[in-house]
Amino acid sequence: MCFLPPVSQDARSPTESYFMWLWHSRLYLYSAAALVFGLWFLLKKVSKEKNDKVDKAAKKNDRETKEVHVSGVKIFYGSQTGTAKGFANELSEEVKSLGLPAEVIDMKDYDPDDQLADECISKSVCVFLVATYTDGQPTENAEWFCKWLEEASTDFRYGKTYLKGLRYAVFGLGNSVYVGHYNTVCKNVDKWLWMLSGRRIMTRGEGDCNVVKSLNGSIQADFLTWKVKFLNRLKTLAKGEKKSCSGKCKTEGSCKNKRKERQEEEKKASPQNNSSEVRAGKLFLLKSSSKYSIIHIFGIQIFAFKYESQRDGQMVKLSKLNGVQKIEDEGERREMITPALREALTKQGYKLIGSHSGVKLCRWTKSMLRGRGGCYKHTFYGIESHRCMETTPSLACANKCVFCWRHHTNPVGTEWRWKMDPAEKILEDALEKHQNMIRQFRGVPGVKPDRYEEGLAVKHCALSLVGEPIMYPEINNFIRLLHHHQISSFLVTNAQFPQEIRYNLVPVTQLYVSVDASTQDSLKKIDRPLFKDFWPRFLDSLKALGEKKQRTVYRLTLVKSWNVEEMQAYSELIALGQPDFIEVKGVTYCGESSASSLTMANVPWHQEVVTFVQQLADMLPEYEIACEHEHSNCLLIAHTKFKMDGEWWTWIDYERFQELIQAYDESGGQQTFSALDYVAKTPSWALFGAQEQGFDPAETRFQRRNKSKDISGC
Repeated sequence: MCFLPPVSQDARSPTESYFMWLWHSRLYLYSAAALVFGLWFLLKKVSKEKNDKVDKAAKKNDRETKEVHVSGVKIFYGSQTGTAKGFANELSEEVKSLGLPAEVIDMKDYDPDDQLADECISKSVCVFLVATYTDGQPTENAEWFCKWLEEASTDFRYGKTYLKGLRYAVFGLGNSVYVGHYNTVCKNVDKWLWMLSGRRIMTRGEGDCNVVKSLNGSIQADFLTWKVKFLNRLKTLAKGEKKSCSGKCKTEGSCKNKRKERQEEEKKASPQNNSSEVRAGKLFLLKSSSKYSIIHIFGIQIFAFKYESQRDGQMVKLSKLNGVQKIEDEGERREMITPALREALTKQGYKLIGSHSGVKLCRWTKSMLRGRGGCYKHTFYGIESHRCMETTPSLACANKCVFCWRHHTNPVGTEWRWKMDPAEKILEDALEKHQNMIRQFRGVPGVKPDRYEEGLAVKHCALSLVGEPIMYPEINNFIRLLHHHQISSFLVTNAQFPQEIRYNLVPVTQLYVSVDASTQDSLKKIDRPLFKDFWPRFLDSLKALGEKKQRTVYRLTLVKSWNVEEMQAYSELIALGQPDFIEVKGVTYCGESSASSLTMANVPWHQEVVTFVQQLADMLPEYEIACEHEHSNCLLIAHTKFKMDGEWWTWIDYERFQELIQAYDESGGQQTFSALDYVAKTPSWALFGAQEQGFDPAETRFQRRNKSKDISGC
């Protein structure tokens, strides 16, 4: 090994010195280079990640833009009175507010055979709002759709997977008073869609027109509750449902989705799993205590108070309508008039009283205030039409007659289950509201001052405005109050409460029973009663009427092509009840109504009514035609006991009646009286065959051109 001789620093060149500096500073240089490289690498990585996120977000947005989970909502409705159609339009607006297309479809305008299968691949959601009509049948506009769906669900040519992929929801409109047919159509539609492999996106909703049993107080509230759930479900679908948990989680932790999925599957497992089961009362657990029982039904606690005569403010009541013991808490009862019903009735001109009563001014009251003639009761019985108050203490009815001039806006029911207002308050408010309506005619051209003053003092009350007055539990107290105010009472019942007529009703000035048909089939078709045993009730009511001692009347409404051919059957019904009088009136057409198929073609001409009455009277040996009111298209057949010495005495001595009823009340019902005890002679102008045809010559006949039909009147 050889060694070079040392070189002095002064002898080194600049280049050598530079390299020597680099050599001695290499550690710092390497560190700086590593630092610069590290920073460069870090910045590049961060930039790349940021770009990747942007790309992923863009791709995600593109994918979401391209992938549509809900293309729109199609809302099908089956409606008879327009309620379902209104709900459909309301739901459509709500869906559109979410940014989704919505289409409202009338079922009669939709061909399911050609179009329904297309909904399975269109990613639309189909909503079916369907009402249940008479005898559990679909409405007229939904008949074909339901018929096709029923047949397809059992037709092997379509197959069980024909509607696989169809997402749907169903809401039904019904009335629980129709026990055997409550929401039948919506249950069937739900079932048939399910049988064809349609996918139910949420539990079926059921709206109840019966405010007593409605889960939310009214059918509008029922729909609102269901609508909120549907819209929330729709939002979830529109975002895209997450993949269901497979149950093969890597961790041992609990899966939040498992329980929810299981519950959903249990709910969807059977089409029969619905709120109707709650109504049917499936019992899971019963806890008892000394005062009440708690029944657990599908998670709902129902408090059922045990029978006690009078305890803790509970009211124990024996229903006079069906003999069933009931226990009610007056504070928990619902009002008969819902906000929607109040709005509809008010729009029709009703002056509503409390929670279940109403009063309205009859058009004949207005007519007689002007001296232009009175109603048929003026002609037949001598009432002063301008002093007559038309009212009802119960807007509810047990029938849904096709010719109802209230277009079925009033509630229906078979027994009293609502909050109840006292009779005193109802009469006080009825008189006040009636007088206020009369006062509106003060100073009106043509109104006679003396008639106006007389009109403020009510002398007659027609309990025939709407509904079934006899259902009101305090009807007897109300009638007594009328008589106490020297007001005569004309009460109309629909012949569905025979026990009330026979045992519980106090004497009235004149008691009516509506006899709208003479056979079981035609009565069911015309009156559409709620009671299943409507025909035995009807016949028993006529028998009960025959046991009354005061004036009784059959009211026959003739509907051409429906009930005018049943002459022999009518004569048999008259023999059953032996009424004092029979009023035969042609049906009044009250305008087009989606709740009824009645048209002007069903309204008989007056001469047709006369012919019918003449033929009927010939079949009744103890009856003759007594009076006629041509303007009302009405005639009166009277029992011959009211024809004394060749003269008719169909009018009423109202002062004498008040004396008799006062004596009856003071004697506790011991001092009775009969229809012949308060009769008055019928004037010649009111008799059948008179030139006046029932128009009072003391009045001035007024002919109005292009007159729009006024449907008010009794």
